[in-house]
Amino acid sequence: VFYVWFDAPIGYLSITANYTEHWERWWKNPQQVELYNFMAKDNVPFHSVIFPCSLLGAEDNYTLVKHLIATEYLNYEGGKFSKSRGVGVFGDVAQATGLPPDLWRFYLLYLRPEGQDSSFSWADLLLKNNSELLNNLGNFVNRAALFVCRFFGGAVPAMELAAEDRRLLGRVGQELRRYHRLLQSVRLRAALRCVLGISRLGNQYLQLWQPWKRIKGGGGGQAQGWHRQRPGSELGLPAGSAAAALHARGQPWHCSASCSSPSAAWCWATASPAPCPPGTAWAAWHPSSRSWSRSRLRPSGSALGGPRPSRPPQRPPPAPGPPPGPAQEAAADPQLAQRLAEEVAKQGSLVRQLKANKVEKAEVEQAVAKLLELKQQLALAEGKSPEELLAAKGKRKK
Repeated sequence: VFYVWFDAPIGYLSITANYTEHWERWWKNPQQVELYNFMAKDNVPFHSVIFPCSLLGAEDNYTLVKHLIATEYLNYEGGKFSKSRGVGVFGDVAQATGLPPDLWRFYLLYLRPEGQDSSFSWADLLLKNNSELLNNLGNFVNRAALFVCRFFGGAVPAMELAAEDRRLLGRVGQELRRYHRLLQSVRLRAALRCVLGISRLGNQYLQLWQPWKRIKGGGGGQAQGWHRQRPGSELGLPAGSAAAALHARGQPWHCSASCSSPSAAWCWATASPAPCPPGTAWAAWHPSSRSWSRSRLRPSGSALGGPRPSRPPQRPPPAPGPPPGPAQEAAADPQLAQRLAEEVAKQGSLVRQLKANKVEKAEVEQAVAKLLELKQQLALAEGKSPEELLAAKGKRKK
């Protein structure tokens, strides 16, 4: 069955020609243009065979597809999207919830079905917003910018790098190199998780050294066996390196977090995790997202996964809330916590079984990593803050 796909792809050319009279610079320039196609897997035959054959048959030097990126299916709350039955999230429903566009963009890329089918979940959307966008990414960038503006007049301070600082730079550098490789292979979901991984490194660094305590005259450094007074490095390093990399590289995923900071622009231009030069300006930054819970969505069937209403009522988006502070907590969700507790128990049993069977180390490590991630999601669903999670992790290590 061809449906409309025999002639519909010609619309790519016609819409470009409708936009500019110079359309042939793209569509009749195969030597200089690389054409990327993004689609679901069921449309691959039409774009990989039928449309290119039509262009070749025209014998007019058309640009042919060079990179065809197809995804698996995105399901809805364990079932399938259905336009006819009104099951799923549609544009008017998404607008009526009041959730900002950046949150939709982030979450859909976070669960993009690149290698296998994935499923949209309202509970998971809210969890990822509260845990990743706020407590991970937003909390880190906000703190780094806030401390530099408060204690150093909005400019990156002079830094004297120690061994642990260089280790942080090395790990950030690994993530950035992996990020670029993933983007070149159009693995957007994995690339986005690299950005979130960098923010975790920065959060761990700030939480470990807590340089603001020494700036205020506290004894935190001595108590931790840290005898040199170097809070400038401890603030300048994450603010000028990891935060800048996050800010710049987060823009394609979170558009309102624009690359307005000179330090972010510098890091983007150099594609380097090295610290920004001392004196580089930093502006205060606040994430556009806010903490959300299920009760704050519209209590309509569409917003809670039921049938879609024929004419959903219009509702203005809520006023933006205050930016997240250093210890902002995620909203507790008892139902989600119960489900995650069951998944943690199941994954724990799997890990013990793998270890008892003495399977390969890599397989065990992968299962353990998934168990730790589930435990972190469970703690966040229970309303625990990032600081509590780090403290609990430290106790387990001791």
